[in-house]
Amino acid sequence: MTDAERSVRGNVATDPGARAAAVRAALWVLVAALAVRQVAVVLRRPPGERLTDLETWTGEDGFLHVAGSLYDPGRFTGSPFAGLVLKPLTASAEQALGVAWTFGSLLLVAVLGFVAVRALPEPVSRRTTFLAAPVAITLLMVSLPVRNTLHLGQTSILPVLLVLLACFVARGERLAGVLTGIAAALQPTILLFALLLWLTGRRRAAATGGAAFALCTALAWAAMPRDSWTYWIHHVAGAGLGARPDALANQSLHGALLRLGLEGPAEIALFLALAVTVTVLGLRRAVRYARDGQLLLAVAVTGCVAVAVSPTAWQHQLLWVLLAVVGRVGTRASDRPVWPAVVVLVLTLPGKMLLPNVGALLPLRDNALLIVALGAACAVPFLPRTSPYWQQPVPADHARPVASRFGRVPLLPFWRRVLSRPNLLLELLLIRVVYSAYAKVRLAATAGRPTAEEHGRQVHGLEQWLHIDIEHWVNHTVVGIGWLREFFDYYYSTFHFIVPLAILGVLYVRRPTDYRWARSSIGFATILALVGFWLYPLAPPRLMPGLGFIDTVHGVQDFAKPDYGTLTTVTNQYAAMPSLHFGWSLWCGVVIVLLAPKGWMKALGLLHPLFTVSAIVATGNHWVLDAVGGAVVVGLGFGLTYVLSGPRRLQVVLVAQRPAPREERLGSAEPRGHAGEPAAEPVSRA
Repeated sequence: MTDAERSVRGNVATDPGARAAAVRAALWVLVAALAVRQVAVVLRRPPGERLTDLETWTGEDGFLHVAGSLYDPGRFTGSPFAGLVLKPLTASAEQALGVAWTFGSLLLVAVLGFVAVRALPEPVSRRTTFLAAPVAITLLMVSLPVRNTLHLGQTSILPVLLVLLACFVARGERLAGVLTGIAAALQPTILLFALLLWLTGRRRAAATGGAAFALCTALAWAAMPRDSWTYWIHHVAGAGLGARPDALANQSLHGALLRLGLEGPAEIALFLALAVTVTVLGLRRAVRYARDGQLLLAVAVTGCVAVAVSPTAWQHQLLWVLLAVVGRVGTRASDRPVWPAVVVLVLTLPGKMLLPNVGALLPLRDNALLIVALGAACAVPFLPRTSPYWQQPVPADHARPVASRFGRVPLLPFWRRVLSRPNLLLELLLIRVVYSAYAKVRLAATAGRPTAEEHGRQVHGLEQWLHIDIEHWVNHTVVGIGWLREFFDYYYSTFHFIVPLAILGVLYVRRPTDYRWARSSIGFATILALVGFWLYPLAPPRLMPGLGFIDTVHGVQDFAKPDYGTLTTVTNQYAAMPSLHFGWSLWCGVVIVLLAPKGWMKALGLLHPLFTVSAIVATGNHWVLDAVGGAVVVGLGFGLTYVLSGPRRLQVVLVAQRPAPREERLGSAEPRGHAGEPAAEPVSRA
């Protein structure tokens, strides 16, 4: 059987240690590249646009230089102790301070990553220990809180690091308490960690933390009594300072309630009631996880409580939410990546990339970070270490490809085809993110009108040489037939997204293994098309002046306007080669022909690419060669899927069943074969 598997997957025997070392080296190279990029992004900005908060504090006209209150409108938002700590920085040269601050912030991020990895709950696999540090630092660097902190020159990484040092590095209760107290003096809601220490039995550390907080606050009060009165009494620990509290950047319960239209005493009363509820529920969960040996998760949950109950929790203060990624959720291996993926996506991407601009989804999109924080604090069912699924979740049944006629193709060894359907939430989220990235790259991939028109003349000349330049004749013929013009206009505008999504939906429900294969192939084809858009911007026939094409979908174009109206701000009109209109329709036809059980269904599926290629030519939106390019990227997409995962047809390999009640194995029904076929016999048991 080993020989048979090698004949399918190729002889890929590799030293696991060497492979892990190569992966680790690649991850550290990625960390270095991200660090260089972050420094370049910050320091290449002109003065006045980089480290804006730091410059406001310590610049030549910064408020730390001049007399007056720290809390004049639009100035400082931190605690008086934070202002006292920052005062000595005014003696530094502004340029040198900016460089030192940026490198120092990156150093804090690296230390934070190492401390977080050290705090992972036991037992930790050797592979996790080997790769965790570069992965953790990478996730921290790409997260919105760290990027925002580096851009603004904020101090919000320091309180998080102080708390982690207090919980996982400091020796002795006194030092742990002092570190916690200093962090709370910089960011008052961190005082919740003193309560966590008290509830988990570290009462000396909790008392020391409270005393250190009081001492730091008293020191700042003695040095700046007026500012301290303004911050602690007039603004109630900083509430209302800085930007508008209902701004999207304020991801706290108070900000969410204001965005929902509540205000006045009713909003304050509701906020206080919700804050008390979240604090009680969150700290109870944090104590339970701490006693379970998951102290890092307990710290993350407490931090999420602090984010939710703070009157203002700005984006650079939300790093606690990312730490919640260490919580294990789900009894099945296929569900285990969902929570980490959701946290990472929400903490690294803007809300408009996660959810579409639909009115009903705006409250969810605008409060995505808060919702994740509340979920971690109060709702997400993290597994205890005593759970039998902690180390060994219910594994997914997988399969290996059958032997094929292309046996000489060396298949990659790490892509295993899973029989069960993927998690729907994660799948929808990833599809949305990939499409958002596709739209952004497509919009950015343009080299300007002259280049696109030159490429248009090249394509038109090549078609004339090949005698396939039928676009002008087809376009004008269809324009003269009203009902046909309306049909092609409607078909071009409507079915581009509907048909592929419908096919994916049916496959997800009825044919999970084929869904994974089909989804991968269209994904690869789309990525390859983006490369084409970037390398070869092309003016479609309707945007070629002097050739006489009629744009039947968008109307007559004014060629005197370089952007042809407002449409250019919506999409890149030069993303024409290859044609994904035809490419996606061809993918639909191939999938239907391969998977549809009835002959009439296969024939109907072939009509879609036929109608699509007619529509893109008739409406003047693509050249004939654009359709050829679409067919090429789709073919390459199927080819890449084959190289990575093998043929579509599979042999089932049932993995060993972990001790668990059968009813808990959701989605573990007996594997079925393809339409009209019995299930494949198991060929091995792992």
